[in-house]
Amino acid sequence: MGLKLGINGLGRIGKLTLWNHVARKYFKEIVVNIGREVGTSLNDVAHYINRDSTYGSLQRYLYGLKDYKVICDVDDPAGTIKIDDIKVTVLRKSRNPKEINWGAHDVELVVDCTGQFHDPTLPPDDPKGSIRGHFESGAKKVLISAPFKIKDKKKAMPDDAVTTIMGINEQSYDPSKHRLISAGSCTTTCLAHMIKPLLDKIGAKRILAAFMTTIHAVTSTQDVLDRLPKSGATDLRKNRSILNNIILTTTGAADTLAQVLPEMNQIGFMTESVRVPITTGSLVILVINIQEKKSNSLINRDVINNIYKQVAANDPHGYLIYSEEQNVSEDIIALPGAATVIEGSETRARTAEASIDKNILCGIENEILKDKINAEIKIPLTQVVIYGWYDNEMGGFVNMMGELAVSLAKP
Repeated sequence: MGLKLGINGLGRIGKLTLWNHVARKYFKEIVVNIGREVGTSLNDVAHYINRDSTYGSLQRYLYGLKDYKVICDVDDPAGTIKIDDIKVTVLRKSRNPKEINWGAHDVELVVDCTGQFHDPTLPPDDPKGSIRGHFESGAKKVLISAPFKIKDKKKAMPDDAVTTIMGINEQSYDPSKHRLISAGSCTTTCLAHMIKPLLDKIGAKRILAAFMTTIHAVTSTQDVLDRLPKSGATDLRKNRSILNNIILTTTGAADTLAQVLPEMNQIGFMTESVRVPITTGSLVILVINIQEKKSNSLINRDVINNIYKQVAANDPHGYLIYSEEQNVSEDIIALPGAATVIEGSETRARTAEASIDKNILCGIENEILKDKINAEIKIPLTQVVIYGWYDNEMGGFVNMMGELAVSLAKP
């Protein structure tokens, strides 16, 4: 793939992706497309890159308290900045992917962080732009920082597109076949690392149902102050001030999760999202119902916690961390490498017998039931509640996507 990386978009995820790859030093040069003029000169772009209200300065991110100037040689006419000895070229002309001209800069791998282009079925010349337009511009592989969303529900996922989360299903990526790769979402990344250990140890057949709520930090799609909704808007809560409110919203984590863990198609699964007024540091609350085996050994909190302890101990990448330190959301911010931090001290498990009305059982003839069963059917079920923290920006999702980008670029 070569050692040049393209980044399309310099919003929250785009800027932090730039930080992440500057720190990694895997790519010798980075080309960032913002597609328009901003501020008064490239110095204003450098100013924006160097400072962050959530994570502090880029210098502190890279070197702690050491006094070291990381941004220099800002050349406005050439559109170049040197960031910690890595050349960064900033493109300011075209926002449509097909007009960016990655080929002129020898960029073969592009990370699209705009959040605007996520339908893999749209042609490169779509009037509003398409993720496939990057191929027209010279890219060979495109990684997007959002789940795929196909607008036309009659269309299937194209053969050259795949959703991949490191530590979950990276083996699904076929370099000879896949050109479009989705990194999923921050919530899906956390959730996948919470559920996969349970699927591996307990099995999908015993998990009867699952429910997830994410207590999620604010994103840039929400408003600082109340405003009128756009024409045709149906969710009026999205236009309310995130500074003042807890806001109920939706998440597509269930659909994306099934793309990386197909076993989830066998399980009844619902997801909800609640936005809260903090800048980053989110929490997944996962509730699962497990059918117990016919034995005296029931699933309890120690069984669940030990599953996560073993995974954490054997995870060479540190994607899953097990903790009993009574964390709060601030403790998770910029925690390096973790897709999720299991809050083991809060794991809950309760077993009870569920009574089933024999008259509503499916697949058994009523006459058989009448002869064989004269009482209620009782099934032992265990309900488990698991808490998983995640930095929905830098420490969790951006880092995991950075790992994926490097794996795509390796020969």
